[in-house]
Amino acid sequence: MELYSVIYRTVEAENLAMVMKSGDLPVLATPQMIAWMEEASCKIAQTKEGYNTVGISMNVSHDAPSPLHARIRIVSHLLEVQGKIYTFEVSAYCGDTCIGKGVHKRAAVNRERFMAKLN
Repeated sequence: MELYSVIYRTVEAENLAMVMKSGDLPVLATPQMIAWMEEASCKIAQTKEGYNTVGISMNVSHDAPSPLHARIRIVSHLLEVQGKIYTFEVSAYCGDTCIGKGVHKRAAVNRERFMAKLN
């Protein structure tokens, strides 16, 4: 059974590179695209009670610009689970154009033990 997630987002002013300080153009910021890819991946990372996943790596390319008010489709496919590590293939589209793609990894962590590391 294939596990995947699709989410849709609209590029708002706060998502622009010039606002997020990742450039000075009025286009979708790469950090925002990556955050949406993580969001889509989180929706399908199934863990047991008391556990959550945290992002550990993201290797993506941002291949085309998207303007203000563009509707973006973000897709995440779960490729494999090896022990605590979940690997996803992620992509983002503006219309039929793939604007970004890559591989994202998340690790399952015990919530209490993870948060205890802050002390």
